[in-house]
This record gives sequence, C-alpha cells and structure tokens, in this order.
Amino acid sequence: MLIVLAEATLGAGALEEGRAAFSAMIEASRKEEGCIAYSYAIDVLDPLKLIIVEKWVDDAALAYHFGTPHMATFQGALAGLDISITELKKFQADDGSPLS
Repeated sequence: MLIVLAEATLGAGALEEGRAAFSAMIEASRKEEGCIAYSYAIDVLDPLKLIIVEKWVDDAALAYHFGTPHMATFQGALAGLDISITELKKFQADDGSPLS
C-alpha cells in the first residue's frame, strides 16, 4: 500500500473559492479502482494549512490517478487560487494493525 501525505498553505479565501473543486476531486478519486482512502482536512491550529491524506493499493493506481481527467480539471481549478504545496511525500506501508 502507498500512503501519500501532503500539506499546502492556503491564501485568504482559497478554501472557500476551491471548495467545489476540492469536493469534486475527493469524490472522483474515491471512485477510482485502487484508491483505498482520499481525504482533505484543515489543521485545527492553523486554518490556512490543508492536509491531504491518500491511500493507494500500489504505484500503478497512483500513476493512473495522476493521469485522470478529474486530475486535469482539478489542476486547472487550482491554477487561479492562492495555494502552495509545502510538502508532498509518498510512503510504502503494510496494511497496519489496530492500536489497542
């Protein structure tokens, strides 16, 4: 399994201006074969920090994701917004185990 973790800094108004694009991207990505999880969140202590968490079955699923029409649409929508990616990493992981 791959885990993708990203952080972005949002300019004033970028969250509201991008909300429809963010929602569309999340919904479309979650429907992709190979997508285990796909979420965006705002840092509780920093409302201008967007946190992205993705889980994919493998590199092929992630590569397919980057080539989808909804990714191209999303990147076009972001082009006009004040958003800066500050971190973007992928990690190899196993399926994990419960913490108890």
